[in-house]
Amino acid sequence: MGVKKMRPITPGTRFRVAPDFAELTASKPEKSLLEPLKRSGGRNNEGHRTMRYIGGGHKRHYRIIDFKRDKVGQTAEVLTVEYDPNRSARISLVQYADGEKRYIIAPQGITVGQTIRSGEGSTPDVGNALPLALMPIGTIIHNIELTPGKGGAMARSAGTYAQLVGREDKYAVLRLPSGETRRVLSAGMATVGSVSNPDHMNVVLGKAGRNRWLGRRPRVRAVVMNPVDHPMGGGEGRASGGHPRSRNGQFAKGQKTRNKNKASESMIISRRKK
Repeated sequence: MGVKKMRPITPGTRFRVAPDFAELTASKPEKSLLEPLKRSGGRNNEGHRTMRYIGGGHKRHYRIIDFKRDKVGQTAEVLTVEYDPNRSARISLVQYADGEKRYIIAPQGITVGQTIRSGEGSTPDVGNALPLALMPIGTIIHNIELTPGKGGAMARSAGTYAQLVGREDKYAVLRLPSGETRRVLSAGMATVGSVSNPDHMNVVLGKAGRNRWLGRRPRVRAVVMNPVDHPMGGGEGRASGGHPRSRNGQFAKGQKTRNKNKASESMIISRRKK
């Protein structure tokens, strides 16, 4: 898994850094695991635009991903490593002993033909999923459940992982990708290993049109808007716009936005790195 720097034969390729897709083993997805994916274009049910800078983009199908890993005790063979347009990580098609096929988030280092397993009795090897209570301290994990049985919610994007650093009563203590240390119920499942495609952070799109293909419209800076459109707009000449703030006037750049009465506040041991 890596990236390739394009030759500057056009303005769009001059600075482009693209994924090399060397790890992919299939070009077409499993049809039984596809669903239609409708775009909103940033509009709500009345047709009014409620999110700016969204629209267009290439059509996609949604790949149904198994975040729960609830086929306990059965082994599965890894059939493919595939591209998923809906996420930054790669996905893998696995087939269980009873013939059922499912997509999982591909961990870094997974290979075609590898056997994976989930549930109690599984070894802490890459791709296996087991409860946090049964994992050795220091294990690198991803796709972590916050609520047991609900499916993985944390550490799912490209290159991310958390580390199991301790246990407290019925909780496991995790160090998250942000640097935050927090408690999670030990009964929840997690998958061993880090998420695939760690070079995603190094990709440079190279031209505006590539952003349009992804469904992102041009973003307009607040300072060049009119006063009616944004608190930082207006003024004679190139005005600085005053203190950075959001469109509804909330100050940015340093103000804490997390609700101190949030239910998960008691689970956080130390905050993320500044």
